[in-house]
Amino acid sequence: MNEPFRAYWELMRLDKPIGTFLLLWPTLTALWLASRDFPKIELCVIFVVGTFIARAMGCVINDILDRKFDRHVARTKNRPLTDGRLTVLQALICMAVLIALGGLLILRLNLETQILALLAIPLACIYPLMKRIIPVPQVVLGVAFSWGILMASTAVVKYVTMEVWLLFFLSLLWIVAYDTEYAMVDRDDDLKLGLKSTAIFFGKLDLLTVVVLEIAVVIVAIVIGLVADFRWFYWGGVIVASGFFVYQWLLLQKREREKYFIAFKNNAWVGFVLFFGVVCEYPPDYLMF
Repeated sequence: MNEPFRAYWELMRLDKPIGTFLLLWPTLTALWLASRDFPKIELCVIFVVGTFIARAMGCVINDILDRKFDRHVARTKNRPLTDGRLTVLQALICMAVLIALGGLLILRLNLETQILALLAIPLACIYPLMKRIIPVPQVVLGVAFSWGILMASTAVVKYVTMEVWLLFFLSLLWIVAYDTEYAMVDRDDDLKLGLKSTAIFFGKLDLLTVVVLEIAVVIVAIVIGLVADFRWFYWGGVIVASGFFVYQWLLLQKREREKYFIAFKNNAWVGFVLFFGVVCEYPPDYLMF
């Protein structure tokens, strides 16, 4: 991979797909929940590609706004805008291209979903600024990162179903939990820079906060299963996801920066098993017996 291409690749965080998976699994889950069946293939393709574009755009916006802070944080000091491989103008052009590509996808969706998609852009821009203003910016991230869930529902039925509203609330709680784990990695650097996060706000109660939030996630997942009248496939996913949460709690107790990051990345599996459980409840017709 040549150097200029690699710089753009890293700017869009395509070399680190964990964030894309965290965004993708709940969004696809919403498609299945809203459809109450195997959704149209076209919608699946649009939302998979759209998720990659949305996450890449969010990363570009974040790096533009945080470039002066990133150089002082161990985890981010080698990002393309921080180390000089790319200029702000190049990043803005990259963002414009991503917005244009996203716009082409949005044209394939209904008006309700197009309106929600337009509202997602200011949400993505607001989050990096919240780290300078409010003590719990992860809540804003939770709303922004869960926005695709609402879009998935309106793309199917033009409104947000009860199950999808519950999933949105689950996602909000879950994002605050796993981004608190993520913030625990950067806590020392953020304190020096005067930035805010839930890891700083809750201090020594950070682990307890994650535990309470993830227990709440499981409770909401149970409510979704009851409302949707799911069978054992889904409940198996909830049980496995709960096991992953316990694993994360054990990692966090070690109070080591590396373990915080491992716990954060483990959430991609949480999202996947919940998604897989829902998919198994709505198999395509050719798998029905």
